[in-house]
Amino acid sequence: MKNILKKMNNKLLLFSLIGVFIGIVFFAVTEGAINATDTPEFCASCHVYEHVITNFENSNHSALKCNDCHAPTDSKIAKYTFKGINAVSHGYATTFGASSLPDVIHATDSSKEIIEKNCISCHEPGLQNISHDVKDSCIGCHRQVPHNKGDFRPSEWFEPGNFHFNR
Repeated sequence: MKNILKKMNNKLLLFSLIGVFIGIVFFAVTEGAINATDTPEFCASCHVYEHVITNFENSNHSALKCNDCHAPTDSKIAKYTFKGINAVSHGYATTFGASSLPDVIHATDSSKEIIEKNCISCHEPGLQNISHDVKDSCIGCHRQVPHNKGDFRPSEWFEPGNFHFNR
């Protein structure tokens, strides 16, 4: 009886170790794939976004990943859910509906809300010091900032001046 229990314990231990190993590998592969799909290089792999990524690489936001702006950043669950839904819809559109894709792709209303939240989360400290003639959203005035052709700042930006901060 002791031998049977010992063999069962050894098998249980072996299966447990194998299960833990498989879990670690699965987590590493999944996390790696999720991180790889955040990069501009991944987004540029779809021909529809080639010009957007080229312009993005020349922008002031080029150190960011695409999903730093385009996906929820408040929780991993929200981000991964959003990415999963977009992966299915983008995959379908570029595979089966490629002929009907417009030359210029615009953000949906739900995407605009996410982008707006992400703009504010990064730029909130600066927003307190700048007077804006606020429109309905950041995107209302700054839509072309991360995807423009080169530097969006006017030449006056680089000249020294007197700055008056709101307090």
